[in-house]
Amino acid sequence: MFLRFSRRFFLFNLLGLTFASCQSGRKFEGTLTIGVLNYGGGEQIINQYAKFNSYLGEKTNSYIQLEPAFNENRAVERLEARAWSLVFAPPGLAAIAIARYQYVPLFPLIGISDLRSIFVVRKDSSITDLKQLQGQTLALGQLGSATGYYFPLYNLYGTTLAEILFAPTPKAALELVAQGKASACAVSEAELSLHGSQFSPIEFRVLFKDPHYVPLGVVLIGPNVERNRQEFIRKVMSESPSGLAQEVGYVPNGQVPNYKYMISVVDRVSSIASNLQTKPVRLFDSKLPANI
Repeated sequence: MFLRFSRRFFLFNLLGLTFASCQSGRKFEGTLTIGVLNYGGGEQIINQYAKFNSYLGEKTNSYIQLEPAFNENRAVERLEARAWSLVFAPPGLAAIAIARYQYVPLFPLIGISDLRSIFVVRKDSSITDLKQLQGQTLALGQLGSATGYYFPLYNLYGTTLAEILFAPTPKAALELVAQGKASACAVSEAELSLHGSQFSPIEFRVLFKDPHYVPLGVVLIGPNVERNRQEFIRKVMSESPSGLAQEVGYVPNGQVPNYKYMISVVDRVSSIASNLQTKPVRLFDSKLPANI
């Protein structure tokens, strides 16, 4: 796995350095490192960002490096290190970056505006109420996922579970339920629609739907970028051709979503994060009453 990651990481950096060498006649003003989530680990993301990187590098006189993270845990590490200048962040990561690491939202990402987190059980499960997950094994997504991690843990605050299994992808979480290794899992409605039929003849049922919509992801700019340069990059990105912005998935003239509630969810869940690897899993802060 390390060799595989290293080879890809080399290719991503090589892309940025190749662009820079082609522009060697100009004076460059530092490096901009772009962070993205790339679950599958495929190298097609190089092509997806190639034109945007060239545009941004040319307009800002910068070396552009694309640095993908293959899961949320790795992404959080890079945010904590303030290693990314720009981040194309899904909601959970965006909330962490804004609340803890002084990243500033610039533009909304293209996405599902009515995304909600759901708990899913097998259709033949006897569980009919969220409270019945008490003492059960639950499959969740990785740290940083809004629909698979933060919202479900927030909704289960005060509950004690037998165990939490952390699945690398939403499809893997559904598979754990289909195999009977977990009583329920948390995914988004869109992910259930995309993957649910792939487990036939096993069928799933929605146990609970969170009433709150998950905000759209955002493009963030990091605290390692000087304030005046932040504004210049914002201007450059807002003026990018619409097709170019669409290729990498942001809306140049879109309104940044309100992250106040999302950040409150992240803060509540963070207070119990140290309990999640224990058995049983007590989803409450021992310093506070075990209720919301």
